[in-house]
Amino acid sequence: MDTIPIAYADDWKEYALLDSGDGEKLEMFAGYTMIRPDPRAIWKRKQPKKLWDNADAHFVRTDSEHGEWNIKRQPTTPWIVQYEDMKFMLHPTDFKHVGIFPEQAVNWKWIKNQCQMLHAQCQILNLFGYTGAATVAACKAGAHVTHVDSSKPSISWAHENCDMNHIPLDQTRWIVEDAMKFVIREAKRGNTYDGIILDPPRFGRGTKGEVWKLIDNLPTLLVAIKQIISPSPRFLLLNAYTADLSTLALYNLMQSIFSPLGGTMTYGELTTKETNTDRFLPQGSFVRWQK
Repeated sequence: MDTIPIAYADDWKEYALLDSGDGEKLEMFAGYTMIRPDPRAIWKRKQPKKLWDNADAHFVRTDSEHGEWNIKRQPTTPWIVQYEDMKFMLHPTDFKHVGIFPEQAVNWKWIKNQCQMLHAQCQILNLFGYTGAATVAACKAGAHVTHVDSSKPSISWAHENCDMNHIPLDQTRWIVEDAMKFVIREAKRGNTYDGIILDPPRFGRGTKGEVWKLIDNLPTLLVAIKQIISPSPRFLLLNAYTADLSTLALYNLMQSIFSPLGGTMTYGELTTKETNTDRFLPQGSFVRWQK
């Protein structure tokens, strides 16, 4: 096993990681600057204190999951960020997120490429779809996407992003449901997908209070997903943001389940690169399987 590759997007025009350190990161989204917690940024900051002090907003933790925004200047309404031919609506949330994960841009490109190599009308499943950035990417490449998330607000946000990107209504299907239950039901129905994207959280709850724990439930979910991959599949993309599982652990898990199907598997660490420095902020892991 060679050194684990580092993946990052170097072509963002409306996002930048300005600095990081002391448990936080200073970012810019479409001209709006903010400070958000990041427990992986255990080093010291490089940029002057004045730059941080002038941030438009600062998210401050109130407990392990929630917090509040100290806002000096409100973002524009609507607050929109663009990447290539895709636009995304942003909002500050109580969970520090704003609607997209910029490090995922490398995966959006990969998803587009995979879908473009598939047949017309290809069927893609986006599990834990959140606000739909990956759904938009797949649809832009001509795919038909089933978007599954247990959060109704996230589904509404994703729908809004698709509308803003002029995605035809018949190109998407929206499912508010627990991911595991949906996959099991699809297997019973005999439905299959040409490509599957999953971005599971470390911990979560389904529509009826089902508890999701990544370490406990991910292996079971991947085994179930194997049953709904089409006879001529194209790809599967797994993302994970938890530090509880290494990239190598995820790769070994994927190999153990999907290697009998053939194809190739690649892996890496998602990062963002600071502006004007050579420092990378780790943001999670990915494993990609393609036929």
